[in-house]
Amino acid sequence: MAMVDVTVRGAGIFGLSIAWVCAQRGAKVQVVDPFGPGAGSSGGLVGALAPHVPENWNAKKAFQFDSLIMAEPFWTQVETTGGVSPGYGRLGRIQPIADARTLELARARETTAAKLWQGRADWTVKPVGDLDAWCPPSPTGFVVHDTLTARMHPRRACAALVAALSVRGVEILSDAPDKGLVVHATGLAGLEELSRAFGKTVGNGVKGQAALLRFDAGDVPQLFADTIHIVPHADGTLAIGSTSERDYDDPSSTDTLLDDVIDRAMRAVPVLHGAEVIERWAGVRPRSKSRAPMLGSHPLHQGQFIANGGFKIGFGMAPKIAQVMADLMLDGRDTIPDDFRPEASL
Repeated sequence: MAMVDVTVRGAGIFGLSIAWVCAQRGAKVQVVDPFGPGAGSSGGLVGALAPHVPENWNAKKAFQFDSLIMAEPFWTQVETTGGVSPGYGRLGRIQPIADARTLELARARETTAAKLWQGRADWTVKPVGDLDAWCPPSPTGFVVHDTLTARMHPRRACAALVAALSVRGVEILSDAPDKGLVVHATGLAGLEELSRAFGKTVGNGVKGQAALLRFDAGDVPQLFADTIHIVPHADGTLAIGSTSERDYDDPSSTDTLLDDVIDRAMRAVPVLHGAEVIERWAGVRPRSKSRAPMLGSHPLHQGQFIANGGFKIGFGMAPKIAQVMADLMLDGRDTIPDDFRPEASL
């Protein structure tokens, strides 16, 4: 590639999405990652694109809402361009309601969701009897059903972006010098670099373990029961996850913590009993000190940019993060929320 306008360092979900939007806007882009696309936490299994609860609204929740609304056209265009499906589907989510207090809160959120979600998605309380057999048991007999939550298969989403980028002439390279504008979307390694440079914790890794089952639930809502995400994928598999481990010895091993997650999921959703576990996965997700994505000017590399800290919400945030980073780098237009700036974690 003779001329490069943008170098993206990191081929996880943030890096690939930023590269895609920049390429759509006419920039010549190269993506550099020594481990290849989706090699880190973006190569996981779960793919639950779930919203924050519709209350106590703030910039982070509003940003995430916008991104979840943007997701369908974003992923449709990626698939149309590259011919590879990301497994995206906005099919909603069902959550059992555990007790009377939680039921009261859920009913209050029906009202706030109608306002905060601008009529573009619903958060409703429903009796279990109004839903089909896929609905899990609920102690109160009621569940929350929202229509904003979506699913995708993380690995397929990364592959879909790689295919679409290839059509646009974008290469994924294992090594290349910086050319043009540079954005670092390097996940845990990038947060560790910042922590070393500033002599304090700027961010850290949180290990997660997940499992993939051979269970074709069809096009049904995902479930959130006993703090576990249960996500039916479009390819006839079903993902269960995940743990959140601050302390760990081996970042890529699975153990009894995952066994417990699988057992709890099968107790919460009895129809899963007997389903074959076809893969067990573990990886470390990058979390900034502020817990929000870290976007903007890079604190160490003058004149360069950063997009990091997608802990648990990276795939859901990616469409809008790609948009605002492209706005900043290509047009000089800064619309990044203050809580997302690197200074919030330094």
